[in-house]
Amino acid sequence: MREKNKRLLRHEMGFTLIELMVVMIILGLLAALVVPRMFGRIGQAKANAARAQIELFGTALDSFRLDVGRYPTSAEGLQSLVTQVSGVDNWNGPYLKKIEIPLDPWNNPYIYESPGKNGDYDIYSLGADKSEGGEGENADVVSWK
Repeated sequence: MREKNKRLLRHEMGFTLIELMVVMIILGLLAALVVPRMFGRIGQAKANAARAQIELFGTALDSFRLDVGRYPTSAEGLQSLVTQVSGVDNWNGPYLKKIEIPLDPWNNPYIYESPGKNGDYDIYSLGADKSEGGEGENADVVSWK
């Protein structure tokens, strides 16, 4: 009976320190391999989201132009897609579903210029660094490329 109690106690004691250390090392190695790959994709996902939003602005701007006969001026801005600007006839908006113009994925307003340097209008985000140029997550996301 004593031998049976010893076996039961051995099973109830739990994990040894070495077993716990081995598990912690394995988890640490997995985290070291997986986490950098996941964070590298966050910047790419933000740039893709900005590109998609700029495309939606472009579609809304084209609808505005069909109704009004021109694109909004730089002074009127993207806000003219959701609220009618005084002196604009045939406005049939709002042209976006949301009442507010969304910010870019880095929480900055999109820049809108009309007439643009690269076309009828330019819409762009300066990326994570908030300055022109850059690479990776800092690269500008633009409507003309």
